[in-house]
Amino acid sequence: MVVSGQPSRVELFAAIRRDLRAGMSAREVQRTHHVTWRTVKAAAESAWPAGRAAYPQRGSKLDVFKPLIEEMLVADLDAPRKQRHTATRIFDRLVDEHEMRDVAYDTVRVYVAKRRPEVRVEHGRGAPEVFIPQTHLPGREAEVDFGDIAVRLRGELVTCHLFSLRMSYSGKAVHRVSATGGQEAFFEGHVHAFHTLGGVPAGQIRYDNLKAAVAQVIGFTRQRVETDRWVAFRSHFSVEAFYCQPGIKGAHEKGGVEGDIGRFRRNHLVPVPEVDSIAELNELIDDYDRADDQRRIGHRLHTIGEAFAAEKTLLTPLPVEPFETGLWLTPRVDRYSQVTVRSNRYSVPTRLINRPVRVLLNASDLTVFDSRTPITHHERLFTKGGSRLELDHYLEALVRKPGALPGSTALDQARAAGTFTAAHDAWWAAACKTHGDTAGTRALIEVLLLHRHLRTEHVVAGIHAALQAGAFTADAVALEARKAADTDVSTTPTCAADTSVDPQTPIRSLTQQRLSHLPADARSLPTVTSYDQLLGHPKESP
Repeated sequence: MVVSGQPSRVELFAAIRRDLRAGMSAREVQRTHHVTWRTVKAAAESAWPAGRAAYPQRGSKLDVFKPLIEEMLVADLDAPRKQRHTATRIFDRLVDEHEMRDVAYDTVRVYVAKRRPEVRVEHGRGAPEVFIPQTHLPGREAEVDFGDIAVRLRGELVTCHLFSLRMSYSGKAVHRVSATGGQEAFFEGHVHAFHTLGGVPAGQIRYDNLKAAVAQVIGFTRQRVETDRWVAFRSHFSVEAFYCQPGIKGAHEKGGVEGDIGRFRRNHLVPVPEVDSIAELNELIDDYDRADDQRRIGHRLHTIGEAFAAEKTLLTPLPVEPFETGLWLTPRVDRYSQVTVRSNRYSVPTRLINRPVRVLLNASDLTVFDSRTPITHHERLFTKGGSRLELDHYLEALVRKPGALPGSTALDQARAAGTFTAAHDAWWAAACKTHGDTAGTRALIEVLLLHRHLRTEHVVAGIHAALQAGAFTADAVALEARKAADTDVSTTPTCAADTSVDPQTPIRSLTQQRLSHLPADARSLPTVTSYDQLLGHPKESP
């Protein structure tokens, strides 16, 4: 049945053949259907209309020079790899040596790109690239790779590294972001993935030849010289590694994870995420991974989560003992009260100058230890040759050298981080105006020392109160800060005391403030009863 007014060509042929079988003459059929005798003849010969004839190929001004291009491409088959004709060189030779005119460079480039692989195949130097479909067993195979992502961290655009471990059977992928792509990030990504999956793939995990695992590639074989820590890590988790070929060929051997990183980056990290820390970003990444469990790959019958549920029970159980993914280092503190770690400098308290310390280097942070005691914690820098300094580490030295504070790098970084506020600057300027630069700066340093015992918001509230009262001494700020702390403590829901604050109530001392936060002592009161046994018995009277 014809829906529109104009029948299709197949329907027209069917109508013509029907009329011819009914005994209608060819001329009458032409008049009835308004067609020529050629159409009637074609319909009588076949029920299916023939396709349109292809237009004859139009000649090109490049046709004259194609034999010359052919000679250059054939000569390249035996030429050194780095001294073969590029499309630009072929174009220049045709213009200079053969006076080619009126032929655009793009015409030559397109023809060379099409013809070069054909010439290799025709001369037996290569075959068309073939990709063989693979079937993966559940719970046995996985792929690992890194990718770069852009993140806006506290307003600054930085480049981070995205670790991905993808199960080959289900397509379940676990991701982890870190500040670097070194061995620490490599190990942390594995540990996070194994704990998220609930086990370790029982078969092979495919890797490229990244430096975190491979120290040397031996010739053109699959043999590798592995790094010592990677050998220990594989032994701990019973990981069997399979190393892909170097270059683009190796990327095809783990195409699942290569495509997963690009898909994850396009679908979840556009627009560029804005976060305050790497930990916050990793929480978002975990949410995205859980949401992807509902995704269906291609035309598969089951979702990723359903397919992974079938292979989760086939994973190798995790070891009971943890594995230290961080790297222990033992740098020496220099005269600037800094330690150098991976070409970057991080501050420590000045009392550690000229002493060796222990540093636990993780993927996105590091912790400095004095023997077994943690001293300070820093986020890792994203660039080389940088420094991350804490103003608090230099306060004891600045008490002796107050003139070094205004131009110190630690002060600039504290202002940039927002820990040294405009209130600090205003109180400092007023104190210097009242007591002089040296005494005013020392008073500010004493105020900064309050941050070690009181919360930042309480100290800032104390500075504001001191500014309003015109009190430019550290004791006044400490008094107002403790008053703000007492007010804050009395208004917390967990406190049973009256929430109203009497202006006449005396302010507790700093020692009383600290003691009030100690846990209750459940020990019994001391007694001297046992000592009574040492007393001599009185003599009986006769």
